[in-house]
Amino acid sequence: MSTTTKAAPPGAGRRAAGEPRGGRFDSSLGLIMLLVLVITAQGPIRRALSAPVTQSWLTVFVAVVLQALPFLVLGVVLSALIAVFVPPSFFARALPRRPALAVPVAGVAGAVLPGCECASVPVAGALVRRGVTPAAALAFLLSAPAINPIVLTATAVAFPRDPEMVLARFVASLLVACAMGWLWQRLGRADWLRPPARPSFHGQGRGAAFWASVRHDVMHAGGFLVVGAMAAATLKAVVPASWLRGAADDPVVSILALAVLAVLLSICSEADAFVAASLSQFSLTARLAFLVVGPMIDLKLFAMQTGTFGRGFALRFAPATFVLAVLMSVLVGAVLL
Repeated sequence: MSTTTKAAPPGAGRRAAGEPRGGRFDSSLGLIMLLVLVITAQGPIRRALSAPVTQSWLTVFVAVVLQALPFLVLGVVLSALIAVFVPPSFFARALPRRPALAVPVAGVAGAVLPGCECASVPVAGALVRRGVTPAAALAFLLSAPAINPIVLTATAVAFPRDPEMVLARFVASLLVACAMGWLWQRLGRADWLRPPARPSFHGQGRGAAFWASVRHDVMHAGGFLVVGAMAAATLKAVVPASWLRGAADDPVVSILALAVLAVLLSICSEADAFVAASLSQFSLTARLAFLVVGPMIDLKLFAMQTGTFGRGFALRFAPATFVLAVLMSVLVGAVLL
């Protein structure tokens, strides 16, 4: 029995062997072209960087990042310590057995998790997996990134002339968290929420889990901080002042505009106060809506909630949270601001 082997096309072996070299050549060529372009256009680049608009943009961007960075780092480290070294069963034992009482207790307990919303989602998933009633776990999920000491301290630093913003943020966020917990207890269905299938950092030692948590939060929160600072700087330096005044002068439009902006920017809760403070043309109530909505529902949180609890849950929970957060911001702002 004979076998027939087809000959490879001439040059096929040479092309395969030469592909990595060609890839390196292309990369090197691209780098050289980029350097040549930068050198050639250094005059226009220098003029662009020295323009007043660019200088204003860089000033706002650097100020927001430098003000927020210490709080971001501290929050990430403390969040990792709690997520790794405090067992989720501790929260289950500490909560009352009655769901109606467990919701406000879990909401207040959110103040002991000094981290951003990136940490609250996996912790809430662990609570559900350990048998905590979903209503209480969801109240904790919403309150933890909004009323913890790091966030409130950052808010006080960002609004030194408006200390009432700290109290307003605490009250509005806690009320939204408890209301959403009670709403889920009343109307939520078990088949809407998919319990998490496996624990975070499974199979890792505590040291490895700690650094994995730190790296995760730094990559997510740090990236969104940069994006938020860029957006704030762009709004401040590029968008015509008349546009911003037009939105800021209308009470309803200003509140809705900043609430939607909080969803789109997806800024870490440890840094959003500095971005809100830079939007000085808007009212305190509108900026309060920005601070209440952002830590509870934004694009990254929607994705994380979908991955943790299922798409059916996120599609119902996110819109209800947004509406309630806006309404509560208006009510609390009218009383305290």
